[in-house]
Amino acid sequence: METDDVLDGAPTADTAARVREVIAAAGVSQREFARRVVMDPSKLSRSLSGTRRFTAAELARIADEGRVDAGWLLGTRSREKAAAPTVGVEGGRPLQIVRETVRLIAEYGFHAVRVADIARACATSSAAIHYHFPGRAELLEAAVRWCMDEDTARRATRLAEADDAAAELRQLIALQTPRTAQQRRQWAVWLDLWAEAARSTAVGRLHSEYYRQWRETVADVVRRGVGQGVFRAGLDPQAAALTLTALIDGLATHVLSVGGPSSAAAADAMHAALTTHVTDTILAP
Repeated sequence: METDDVLDGAPTADTAARVREVIAAAGVSQREFARRVVMDPSKLSRSLSGTRRFTAAELARIADEGRVDAGWLLGTRSREKAAAPTVGVEGGRPLQIVRETVRLIAEYGFHAVRVADIARACATSSAAIHYHFPGRAELLEAAVRWCMDEDTARRATRLAEADDAAAELRQLIALQTPRTAQQRRQWAVWLDLWAEAARSTAVGRLHSEYYRQWRETVADVVRRGVGQGVFRAGLDPQAAALTLTALIDGLATHVLSVGGPSSAAAADAMHAALTTHVTDTILAP
């Protein structure tokens, strides 16, 4: 449930105008700003257009990112941001909270993480956590959204570096092979989210939509490759994407189940198996 009871006052039409000022000052797109404040881009758009009210927690995160006083966004105080515990925290307090939440989910599991654990990891209080994220459910959803946004951003960067669809597919495989600690953490979170998706929870539905987009990305790469002549003529992009993503999921699950020094060898074997699959079934002979 969305609430507006953390800050004095209530969001008004002027609030949306002030938020637009903050976004303009940040010099980024509206979608990128939504990513930075861990907010659903569609909710930000509707709030700016006046068809939805900003919640107090959202305004707190926007103020933190824009380094302005949260009361100024509501029209109750001056613009200057008072000294706050966000000083020295890379990306601001909300992103620190989200990053630590993701780390704890990867380490202990989705349902084992408590707000008190996150507060301890951030060296702050549970009250400070609730200032930015009123409830545990909202915080976990924000953590999942941040994970997905980061993954999408990395993928876009790597694809932009590729010369053709074959190179794009190699980049996607490299990104999905859990070699680094960061990649293993990401996969640990994904494994937990699959169980949530099976239960049709809000976070699970978010993950299901993201996974649909990920599979469509692979299908688009295959479609381009067929058009460029680097992939087999007549290849069905959707079927190829379904098979490849399922293979990635199964192999990555195996890699994560292997601990210690053997995990590196398992990751190498995964990458080799995926490369062989692409060579045998997708690349043009």
